[in-house]
Amino acid sequence: MKVIALEGSSYAGKTTALRHLRASTDPDDVAIFSCYVQHFAEPQDIPLARTESAAQQIEAFEAFMRIEAARVAQVSARAFGTIVLDRSVDTLMAHARAMDCLYGFGVHAHVRRRLEDLAHLRPDHTIYLDVSYETLSLRRKAAGHVETEPEYFLHDPAFLAHTRAYFVRPEHLPVTREITVVPGEQPPEAVAGAVHSLVELWKR
Repeated sequence: MKVIALEGSSYAGKTTALRHLRASTDPDDVAIFSCYVQHFAEPQDIPLARTESAAQQIEAFEAFMRIEAARVAQVSARAFGTIVLDRSVDTLMAHARAMDCLYGFGVHAHVRRRLEDLAHLRPDHTIYLDVSYETLSLRRKAAGHVETEPEYFLHDPAFLAHTRAYFVRPEHLPVTREITVVPGEQPPEAVAGAVHSLVELWKR
Protein backbone atom coordinates (compact mmCIF):
# COMPACT_ATOMS: atom_id res chain seq x y z
CA MET A 1 0.00 0.00 0.00
CA LYS A 2 1.24 3.49 -0.91
CA VAL A 3 0.10 6.49 1.13
CA ILE A 4 0.27 9.92 -0.52
CA ALA A 5 -0.71 13.12 1.29
CA LEU A 6 -1.75 16.42 -0.24
CA GLU A 7 -0.90 19.42 1.92
CA GLY A 8 -1.11 23.17 1.62
CA SER A 9 -2.99 26.17 2.94
CA SER A 10 -6.71 26.65 2.44
CA TYR A 11 -7.28 27.91 -1.13
CA ALA A 12 -3.95 26.45 -2.29
CA GLY A 13 -5.67 24.25 -4.87
CA LYS A 14 -6.13 20.94 -3.06
CA THR A 15 -9.85 20.69 -3.78
CA THR A 16 -9.37 21.18 -7.53
CA ALA A 17 -6.53 18.67 -7.59
CA LEU A 18 -8.54 16.06 -5.72
CA ARG A 19 -11.57 16.64 -7.92
CA HIS A 20 -9.35 16.01 -10.94
CA LEU A 21 -7.95 12.84 -9.35
CA ARG A 22 -11.42 11.51 -8.58
CA ALA A 23 -12.50 12.08 -12.18
CA SER A 24 -9.40 10.57 -13.76
CA THR A 25 -8.52 7.57 -11.59
CA ASP A 26 -10.21 4.29 -10.80
CA PRO A 27 -11.52 4.35 -7.19
CA ASP A 28 -10.49 0.70 -6.89
CA ASP A 29 -6.95 1.78 -7.80
CA VAL A 30 -6.67 5.10 -5.94
CA ALA A 31 -8.72 5.73 -2.79
CA ILE A 32 -9.08 9.39 -1.81
CA PHE A 33 -9.75 10.23 1.85
CA SER A 34 -11.42 13.57 2.59
CA CYS A 35 -10.07 16.24 4.92
CA TYR A 36 -10.48 15.89 8.68
CA VAL A 37 -12.99 18.72 9.00
CA GLN A 38 -15.41 17.02 6.61
CA HIS A 39 -15.85 14.17 9.10
CA PHE A 40 -17.50 16.28 11.80
CA ALA A 41 -21.29 15.93 11.89
CA GLU A 42 -21.83 19.54 12.93
CA PRO A 43 -19.74 22.63 12.05
CA GLN A 44 -19.67 23.68 15.70
CA ASP A 45 -17.87 20.44 16.55
CA ILE A 46 -14.83 21.38 14.46
CA PRO A 47 -12.02 22.55 16.78
CA LEU A 48 -11.08 26.20 16.53
CA ALA A 49 -8.15 27.01 14.29
CA ARG A 50 -7.02 29.69 16.72
CA THR A 51 -7.02 27.91 20.05
CA GLU A 52 -6.72 29.94 23.23
CA SER A 53 -4.50 27.72 25.35
CA ALA A 54 -2.15 24.76 25.24
CA ALA A 55 -4.88 22.57 26.72
CA GLN A 56 -7.31 23.60 23.99
CA GLN A 57 -4.72 22.90 21.32
CA ILE A 58 -4.14 19.42 22.70
CA GLU A 59 -7.91 18.81 22.79
CA ALA A 60 -8.09 19.80 19.12
CA PHE A 61 -5.28 17.41 18.28
CA GLU A 62 -7.03 14.55 20.07
CA ALA A 63 -10.31 15.30 18.24
CA PHE A 64 -8.60 15.14 14.86
CA MET A 65 -6.74 11.98 15.86
CA ARG A 66 -10.04 10.23 16.51
CA ILE A 67 -10.81 10.84 12.85
CA GLU A 68 -7.34 9.60 11.96
CA ALA A 69 -8.10 6.39 13.86
CA ALA A 70 -11.24 5.96 11.73
CA ARG A 71 -9.09 6.35 8.61
CA VAL A 72 -6.76 3.65 9.88
CA ALA A 73 -9.71 1.35 10.60
CA GLN A 74 -11.02 1.88 7.09
CA VAL A 75 -7.64 0.97 5.64
CA SER A 76 -7.39 -2.09 7.88
CA ALA A 77 -10.80 -3.33 6.72
CA ARG A 78 -9.91 -3.28 3.05
CA ALA A 79 -6.84 -3.80 0.88
CA PHE A 80 -5.97 -0.51 -0.84
CA GLY A 81 -3.29 -0.11 -3.46
CA THR A 82 -2.83 3.65 -3.21
CA ILE A 83 -4.36 6.10 -0.74
CA VAL A 84 -4.41 9.85 -1.22
CA LEU A 85 -5.05 11.86 1.94
CA ASP A 86 -6.50 15.35 1.89
CA ARG A 87 -4.24 16.46 4.75
CA SER A 88 -2.34 14.08 7.00
CA VAL A 89 -1.07 14.07 10.57
CA ASP A 90 1.61 16.49 9.38
CA THR A 91 -1.15 19.11 9.16
CA LEU A 92 -1.72 18.63 12.88
CA MET A 93 2.00 18.75 13.65
CA ALA A 94 2.50 21.91 11.57
CA HIS A 95 -0.46 23.60 13.28
CA ALA A 96 0.86 22.72 16.75
CA ARG A 97 4.29 24.03 15.87
CA ALA A 98 2.83 27.29 14.54
CA MET A 99 0.85 27.81 17.76
CA ASP A 100 4.01 27.21 19.76
CA CYS A 101 5.86 29.83 17.72
CA LEU A 102 3.03 32.36 17.86
CA TYR A 103 1.77 31.95 21.42
CA GLY A 104 4.34 29.89 23.29
CA PHE A 105 1.98 26.99 23.95
CA GLY A 106 4.80 24.43 24.00
CA VAL A 107 2.60 21.59 22.73
CA HIS A 108 4.41 20.39 19.61
CA ALA A 109 6.76 18.04 21.43
CA HIS A 110 3.86 16.67 23.46
CA VAL A 111 1.63 15.90 20.47
CA ARG A 112 4.61 14.45 18.59
CA ARG A 113 5.20 12.00 21.44
CA ARG A 114 1.47 11.34 21.68
CA LEU A 115 1.39 10.51 17.99
CA GLU A 116 3.71 7.58 18.64
CA ASP A 117 0.98 5.96 20.75
CA LEU A 118 -1.92 6.62 18.40
CA ALA A 119 -2.93 4.86 15.19
CA HIS A 120 -2.12 6.98 12.16
CA LEU A 121 -1.28 6.77 8.49
CA ARG A 122 2.30 7.77 7.75
CA PRO A 123 2.58 9.13 4.20
CA ASP A 124 5.24 7.68 1.93
CA HIS A 125 5.09 10.85 -0.16
CA THR A 126 3.64 14.29 0.50
CA ILE A 127 2.80 16.92 -2.09
CA TYR A 128 2.94 20.40 -0.60
CA LEU A 129 1.21 23.12 -2.63
CA ASP A 130 3.25 26.25 -2.05
CA VAL A 131 1.24 29.45 -2.54
CA SER A 132 2.03 32.99 -1.43
CA TYR A 133 -0.06 34.93 1.05
CA GLU A 134 -0.98 37.44 -1.66
CA THR A 135 -2.33 34.75 -4.00
CA LEU A 136 -4.24 33.05 -1.21
CA SER A 137 -5.86 36.36 -0.29
CA LEU A 138 -6.90 36.99 -3.90
CA ARG A 139 -8.40 33.51 -4.20
CA ARG A 140 -10.28 33.93 -0.95
CA LYS A 141 -11.60 37.28 -2.10
CA ALA A 142 -12.68 35.75 -5.45
CA ALA A 143 -14.56 33.07 -3.51
CA GLY A 144 -16.51 35.80 -1.72
CA HIS A 145 -15.31 35.10 1.82
CA VAL A 146 -13.54 38.33 2.74
CA GLU A 147 -16.58 40.19 4.07
CA THR A 148 -17.94 37.25 6.04
CA GLU A 149 -14.60 36.20 7.55
CA PRO A 150 -12.53 39.35 8.04
CA GLU A 151 -10.12 37.66 10.46
CA TYR A 152 -9.43 34.36 8.77
CA PHE A 153 -6.77 32.94 11.06
CA LEU A 154 -5.64 30.21 8.65
CA HIS A 155 -4.46 33.02 6.35
CA ASP A 156 -2.75 35.03 9.06
CA PRO A 157 0.67 35.83 7.53
CA ALA A 158 2.63 34.69 10.59
CA PHE A 159 0.63 31.46 10.88
CA LEU A 160 1.17 30.75 7.19
CA ALA A 161 4.90 31.37 7.51
CA HIS A 162 5.28 28.93 10.40
CA THR A 163 3.19 26.16 8.85
CA ARG A 164 5.00 26.56 5.53
CA ALA A 165 8.36 26.32 7.27
CA TYR A 166 7.34 22.99 8.78
CA PHE A 167 6.98 21.51 5.31
CA VAL A 168 9.79 23.20 3.40
CA ARG A 169 12.56 23.19 6.04
CA PRO A 170 13.74 19.59 6.55
CA GLU A 171 15.15 20.24 10.03
CA HIS A 172 11.56 20.24 11.30
CA LEU A 173 11.37 16.49 10.61
CA PRO A 174 7.84 15.99 9.30
CA VAL A 175 6.18 12.61 9.79
CA THR A 176 6.06 11.89 6.06
CA ARG A 177 8.97 10.08 4.44
CA GLU A 178 9.31 12.49 1.50
CA ILE A 179 8.00 15.93 0.56
CA THR A 180 7.73 17.34 -2.95
CA VAL A 181 6.95 21.06 -3.17
CA VAL A 182 4.69 22.04 -6.09
CA PRO A 183 4.45 25.75 -6.92
CA GLY A 184 0.82 26.69 -6.46
CA GLU A 185 0.87 30.11 -8.11
CA GLN A 186 0.04 28.55 -11.47
CA PRO A 187 -3.61 28.05 -12.52
CA PRO A 188 -5.48 25.40 -10.49
CA GLU A 189 -5.79 23.15 -13.55
CA ALA A 190 -2.01 23.15 -13.95
CA VAL A 191 -1.55 22.34 -10.26
CA ALA A 192 -4.08 19.52 -10.59
CA GLY A 193 -2.13 18.13 -13.54
CA ALA A 194 1.12 18.22 -11.59
CA VAL A 195 -0.48 16.43 -8.64
CA HIS A 196 -1.97 13.79 -10.94
CA SER A 197 1.40 13.16 -12.58
CA LEU A 198 3.10 12.67 -9.21
CA VAL A 199 0.38 10.29 -7.99
CA GLU A 200 0.68 8.26 -11.18
CA LEU A 201 4.47 8.12 -10.76
CA TRP A 202 4.41 7.08 -7.12
CA LYS A 203 1.64 4.50 -7.27
CA ARG A 204 3.62 2.26 -9.58
